[in-house]
Amino acid sequence: MNSPRFGYGTNGLADLRLDDALALLADLGYDGVGLTLDHMHLDPLAPDLAGRTRRVARRLAGLGLDVAVETGARYVLDPRRKHGPSLLDPDPEARARRVDLLLRAVRVGADLGATAVHCFSGIVPPTDPGPAPAWGRLAASLSPVLDAAESAGVPLAVEPEPGHLLATLADFHYLRRLLGDPPALGLTLDIGHCQCLEPLPPADCVRAAAPWLRHVQIEDMRRGVHDHLPFGEGEIDFPPVLAALAATGYRGLTVVELPRHSHAGPHHAATSLPFLRRATARTPAAVPAGSGTVPEGSTP
Repeated sequence: MNSPRFGYGTNGLADLRLDDALALLADLGYDGVGLTLDHMHLDPLAPDLAGRTRRVARRLAGLGLDVAVETGARYVLDPRRKHGPSLLDPDPEARARRVDLLLRAVRVGADLGATAVHCFSGIVPPTDPGPAPAWGRLAASLSPVLDAAESAGVPLAVEPEPGHLLATLADFHYLRRLLGDPPALGLTLDIGHCQCLEPLPPADCVRAAAPWLRHVQIEDMRRGVHDHLPFGEGEIDFPPVLAALAATGYRGLTVVELPRHSHAGPHHAATSLPFLRRATARTPAAVPAGSGTVPEGSTP
């Protein structure tokens, strides 16, 4: 049984220079980093992205850190709309800007040797008559990104996000079937989101998601409240979750995601890893992967 490999997200270290953030995580003993492409950390829209990516790759190698590329920067494309434009935007030119960002992320991921490139769907536009048009736009928008990811050999890991069109594991399965189950399509599982809104407990969600698991984010959370919390401030029982994760054979990164605590990022980075290691040491006997079930679909 594998032990989880822990990382910390740079969206929770936004007040640090990227080089300082990477050095901090290596010094603390993390296995890797969830690198959010943003204006302060490897800006995906600034000149000479390839050259800057090569420098980051050398730095990661020198520090012995693995990396997953995350694309959840709040205002990297639009200074007025959080996460805008999305893959669901009714304006084709606006959607194209998000697709371009994801294509850039795939190239960065390939150049960094990333374990995965993460993305999410976005919120259904209020002008849509229902979810069906949004599902169609999502599938069409992701198709070229999946083609690029397959060519680059980097999994694209879609995250179910509370409040988004693709909010649950069942929604992920609906998208997977809509796209014809492409090999490059994987899943980002956020453990807190499982606690927030999935019908199964988080450990069962891990087991049910195992075949598609390409990236994991982790933090504490309470039922029904989408608020990323430091460990110990929510309701999640972590030893069973980490035991389930280890039993799946997943070898990607499990990345701490505390973007709203960036003002105290170094403190939370320093305290999160010991918490997770203690929880791993207390893991109960593992339950075989696949013992949990999640309905593989939702109706648009």
